[in-house]
Amino acid sequence: MCSMRTDSRAELTKMTTPFSPPLYMQRYQFVIDYVKTYRPKKVIDVGCAECRLLKKLKFHRNGIQLLVGVDINSVVLLKRMHTLAPLVSDYLQPSDGPLTIELYQGSVTEREPCTRGFDLVTCVELIEHLELVEVESFSDVVFGYMAPGAVIVSTPNAEFNPLLPGLRGFRNYDHKFEWTRAEFQTWAHRVCREYDYSVQFTGVGEAVGHWRDVGFCTQIGVFQRNFDGINQSMSNAESLEPSMYKLLYKVVYPSLCDNNIYQKTLVNEVLYEAQQLRREWLRRMNMDSNNNADFYAPPLMEVFQHGVEGDAREWQPIYQQGNTICVPLERVWSSPRVRALCGSIQRLREELLEDERVRMSADGTVLNLPTDDDEGEEVEEEKDDVKTVSGVANNMEEDWDRELGS
Repeated sequence: MCSMRTDSRAELTKMTTPFSPPLYMQRYQFVIDYVKTYRPKKVIDVGCAECRLLKKLKFHRNGIQLLVGVDINSVVLLKRMHTLAPLVSDYLQPSDGPLTIELYQGSVTEREPCTRGFDLVTCVELIEHLELVEVESFSDVVFGYMAPGAVIVSTPNAEFNPLLPGLRGFRNYDHKFEWTRAEFQTWAHRVCREYDYSVQFTGVGEAVGHWRDVGFCTQIGVFQRNFDGINQSMSNAESLEPSMYKLLYKVVYPSLCDNNIYQKTLVNEVLYEAQQLRREWLRRMNMDSNNNADFYAPPLMEVFQHGVEGDAREWQPIYQQGNTICVPLERVWSSPRVRALCGSIQRLREELLEDERVRMSADGTVLNLPTDDDEGEEVEEEKDDVKTVSGVANNMEEDWDRELGS
C-alpha cells in the first residue's frame, strides 16, 4: 500500500507521515460506523483479501449474525482464516447473539446462490482491480443477482493522485483503472437506474487548504435498495450450499442462543456470585466480635437498586447450618449479570434445580455452599480467567493499528 499524504503539494513532498489514522483504517471504520447505525444481520465482504475488515467486524458485531468473506485468492484466505477463529474469551463469555463466519474462494463476477439475501455487501478497494469489461458483470452480479439491502463501494479518487508525492500512474500495480469523481458517479447512477437503487457519495482521506476541492482520497458510494420484497424472501430462506464458490472455512461462535452454553454460563455466574456473598459474609463474621450471623446488610441504595424483581425489600440474611453456608437465592438474583441472563427468579430457580453442580434447599430458595474454600476455588478461578482473558482481548483490539500496520 502506498503512502497517503494530506497537505499542499509543497508540504506533501516534505512529509513522511501517512493519514492518521491510516487511510485503510478509515475505510474500515466507515463500514463499522455504518454497521453500528443500521445493524445488518448478514454481511458479505467481496474481495476480502487478508480478512482485515472481517476481523474488525467480528469484534464490532452490532447484531451481525452471518459474516462472509469472498476472494479469488485461496492462498491468502487459507493463510489468514485463523485470525477469524474465536478467542478463549469468546468461550468463557459467550455473546448474546449468534455469529457464523464463512470464507469462500470465488469471483465476484460469478453468480453464486449462497451470496443472495444479504443485508449489506462491502466492496472495499475492489472494483479498480477488475478489467473495465468485467465491471458490467460485477454490477449485474452484485446489484442484480445478489440484490442486497445495501452496498458500500470504495475506490481511489484519481483526482487526488497528483497530491501523492512520487506517484506515477496508478496507486497499485494491479489497478486496471482509477476513476475521477465524475466517472465513479456516472457508473453509480447508471447502476441505480438499472437495478432500482439510490446512492449517496462520500469518502475518507481529505486534503487540506486550497487542495480540498479535489475531493477525498478514497471516494465511497453507499447504495440503498429501493424495494424490499425480494431480499426479504431470500433472507428468510434456508442457507444454500455453494455451487460456484468453494467453502474454505466456517466457524460458529459460542453464544447464549445455544441452550448448553447458556446453562453453563448461567450456573457459573450464579455460583461465582454466591461464592462472593459467602466470602463477604465469612469475612464480616470474623470481624464481628459478637459473631452475629445476620451482621451484613447492603446499603439502602443497593437494596433499592438491586432488590428482587426491581422492588425495594428487606434482604434475607445469609446464615450457617453446620458445615454449610446458606445463601438466599434472592441475594444472588440481585446481581445485574444474573438478572440479565435470566428473566425471572422463578426461571432462575428452575434452571438451577436441573443442574447437578448446584446444591439447593428442597424448596429452591437457598443455595447451600461449604464453609471452606476448596469447592469454590474452581468456579472463582474460571471467573478470574474470564476477566484476565477479556482484558487480553480488549488489548488486542486496541493494538490492531500496530498489528495491521505491517
